[in-house]
Amino acid sequence: MPDFRQCATAFFVVLLTSSSAVASPELARSKNCVACHHLERKMIGPAFKAVAERYGKDEAAIKTLSEKVVKGGGGVWGQTPMPPQPAVSPEDAEILVKWILSQ
Repeated sequence: MPDFRQCATAFFVVLLTSSSAVASPELARSKNCVACHHLERKMIGPAFKAVAERYGKDEAAIKTLSEKVVKGGGGVWGQTPMPPQPAVSPEDAEILVKWILSQ
């Protein structure tokens, strides 16, 4: 029979290394999203909460916004375009978008 401590340790290792565990402000900071975005107020780009309000009920939003993070886009929030973010993987972009939409 496995030791409870070993099972608990294994569980926490999986939890900490899973992609959902990093869906947080730390990932947004590490990918430099906060250079243009803030949680609650408009900066160069829209506030994360404004994005969540606009797209929160859109079933296609995760895919659409994840692609926009990586490839860039413009015209939706004003004249300033969002430049492409090639250093953000599609997987990280999806994690970030899910976190943003949860705000």
